[in-house]
Amino acid sequence: MTTTMSLETAPTKTMPGPRDNFLVGSLFEAWADPLAMFTRASAQHGDHVQLRFAWMRYFLVNDATAAHHILIENAKGYHKSPNYQGLKVILGDGLLTSEGELWRRQRKLAQPAFHREHLKGFASTMVAATRDTVARWGREVVGHGPFDVHAEMMRLTFRVVGQTLLGADLEADAKDFGAALNVGLKWANEYVESIVRVPPWVPTPNNLRFRKAQRTIEGVVGRVVAERKARNEEKRDLLGMLMGARDEATGEAMSDKLLMEELLTLTLAGHETTANALAFTFYLLSSHPDIARRANEEVASVLSGREPALEDLPKMPFTKAVIEEALRLYPPAWVVERIALEADVVNGYEIPKGGIVGVSPYLMHRNPRYFENPEGFDPERWLKPDPSRPKLAYMPFGGGPRTCIGNAFAMMELQIIVPMLLQRFSLSLVPGFKLELEPSVTLRPAKGIWMNAKPAALPS
Repeated sequence: MTTTMSLETAPTKTMPGPRDNFLVGSLFEAWADPLAMFTRASAQHGDHVQLRFAWMRYFLVNDATAAHHILIENAKGYHKSPNYQGLKVILGDGLLTSEGELWRRQRKLAQPAFHREHLKGFASTMVAATRDTVARWGREVVGHGPFDVHAEMMRLTFRVVGQTLLGADLEADAKDFGAALNVGLKWANEYVESIVRVPPWVPTPNNLRFRKAQRTIEGVVGRVVAERKARNEEKRDLLGMLMGARDEATGEAMSDKLLMEELLTLTLAGHETTANALAFTFYLLSSHPDIARRANEEVASVLSGREPALEDLPKMPFTKAVIEEALRLYPPAWVVERIALEADVVNGYEIPKGGIVGVSPYLMHRNPRYFENPEGFDPERWLKPDPSRPKLAYMPFGGGPRTCIGNAFAMMELQIIVPMLLQRFSLSLVPGFKLELEPSVTLRPAKGIWMNAKPAALPS
């Protein structure tokens, strides 16, 4: 049970933590490898660890009860961490970075577009985009040597987002947009890690590269909005729903500025995180041939070589379990951070006002208190759920009021793309490939995931 008492009456404890550098704390270790530093700190000091990064006090919690308190029970007592400021420069006041009444208003306006009934109409678009990828791989990938499956998944999910959320085919923009996104996310990560943050308007070489990337990103989305307004057509995609949405209290439409910021947020988040999840899924399947064989057999049994329909997805529970297990081991949102608006007590530990709290799904998903064989790839665990496991022990899409608005969209997309590619291609990691992780804004493969592809044997 969560300890939630006033600081005046609660006998509080101080979180343990490592001995660190007098001036900068654990900052250098965080810069070098934050995943390794968090993992080491949790292993040495337990599930509640106090860290220091220069002047910042950071409280790492690897406990589902603590996560429930911070993200759900006392969600109003916390805001997004200042470490989201880099993303705010890119995305403005979109759902990912806004707070308070603005966030609640925007979430309410966007929510209908992600209702499960509305999402059903997107399934055929996801199938069509994947069909085109299958055809292109047959021409350009099979027999042409190693390829980066992560880059390919970024290209595919960007097209899905364009067609489903914006009502536009962005295939021609994928390469430039992807390159610009890489620059933007790298800049955002470096910006928040800097001891002295150079304002983005200062014309340093790094800022100039970022500004160019930002113009590319905004230009793609801005062009789509302008074309839609010029045609004055109505569509039931996200863009159409947001353009037509009206505030219940005032009757006002979303401003052009907020419309752009929400579309930027959903476009970037909607394809980057799903692409990461897909790439890690195929990496794990290639590393575990017995599990891949079982997934292939299930897909072949249900689909018999045809494309999936929405009603087929529940008939492939093992394939879904594979995806869920990939999200457990490599959650794209690898850390969720909050700043305490007032002093708080979590599991008996004091969190001071202004303290930064980090809840890491990457660590939580590998906590042996919640998962047997936590480092192993075992989709079977999702076919026999553990009723004793706390809800937020598994949180690939976050938790509480700010759970990812697109979680159902992402799961449907994953459950369509994975079987479509599995039944057409046999993917294998190139000999000697070693996965390197890049834990920046999202958890992504640092140098791609390089594979070879050959045609899969079709069911007889």
